[in-house]
Amino acid sequence: MYEALATGLVNGLIYALIAVGLALIWGITDVINFAHGDFLMLGMYAAYWLYTLAHLDPTLSAPLVACLLAFVGFLSYALIIRPLQRGPSMVVILATFGLGLVLRQLAFIAFSPDYRNLPATWLSGSVRMAGISMGLPQVGTGLVSLLVVVLLFFLVYRTRWGHALQAVAEDREAALLVGIASNRVNAQVWMLGSAAVGLAGALLTTFFYIFPSVGNVFGLLAFVAVAMGGFGSLPGAFVSGIVIGLVEALTGYFVLPAYKMVSIFLIFLLVLWYRPRGLFGRW
Repeated sequence: MYEALATGLVNGLIYALIAVGLALIWGITDVINFAHGDFLMLGMYAAYWLYTLAHLDPTLSAPLVACLLAFVGFLSYALIIRPLQRGPSMVVILATFGLGLVLRQLAFIAFSPDYRNLPATWLSGSVRMAGISMGLPQVGTGLVSLLVVVLLFFLVYRTRWGHALQAVAEDREAALLVGIASNRVNAQVWMLGSAAVGLAGALLTTFFYIFPSVGNVFGLLAFVAVAMGGFGSLPGAFVSGIVIGLVEALTGYFVLPAYKMVSIFLIFLLVLWYRPRGLFGRW
């Protein structure tokens, strides 16, 4: 049981990083990025090819992949989101959904549906702590995810730039009156949220298969975490990500692995039944 708890906690930290990136975009720009999971897929393929062609370990290429995905996030906002924001919100939602489909189909065409994995990385092997044995790639990815989330929290809640983000989220018109350009802030947020999910994708290649639709489940769990935690709440997304990881692991241990998603969505529905705005949302 203790190994299941430890595994759930580590997986939950990874889910939390992906969810916090989505919550950041959702909370500040008020746009639901349905391509978030496909951005993760791009990060995984980028890390895979950097390893295959340049022999660059994912632990080293992760920052490069994060920068690459930040650029993808900027292009997505500048070329797709910003021109459509003056129209109905449903148009923007459908645009991100379409972007995800395009990225996925391009990956199928370019890389084929084959499953790929990295044979060995710097994080290969296992680690034993307090009598609990775990894979070193999972532990390393979980710890890095925690570090990045702490850094994101510091940027958003403890810096002047973060205060500007919160001002735009609260009232765009008032923020503009004090000299905060909302479009610039929105672009920066898309870059930061996309970089976070790209970093997670690069580190996931150390122990997870890479294929064109790999982002589907991770993206879905990120949406669940954001909605369960409270729309746009970074602490809520973080806590919900960890809860999802623990529920997933404990269900596989006590019941059957096939019921993991059922348990996650059951918890999700119960939370929204009693708190429609999420765990950290306002009533």
